[in-house]
Amino acid sequence: MPKLEASNDIIEKVSQLYKALGDPTRLKILTLLSQSEMNVSAIVTEIGLEQSAVSHQLKLLRNNHVVKSRKEGKIVYYSLDDQHVVDILGQTFQHIRHIDK
Repeated sequence: MPKLEASNDIIEKVSQLYKALGDPTRLKILTLLSQSEMNVSAIVTEIGLEQSAVSHQLKLLRNNHVVKSRKEGKIVYYSLDDQHVVDILGQTFQHIRHIDK
């Protein structure tokens, strides 16, 4: 197994990332976004929260570079930031399924 080495700054940033991922609502949003790009209204419909709550969660995820946004006219679409996010989520879900056996 490779050794993990990191500066205090990197450790703090990793901690913030895991805090952003450590909420069931945000994980539901990320799971949806792993399937396709979506706007806030579509996410609201899928998970049944108020638009303001979804927007708040998306802002937190965006600030932590987990999701990105693009604007088309007046509509803002969200997607996972990059392949690293897909990999982190995939590995995490795979790990949980493994330990739940």
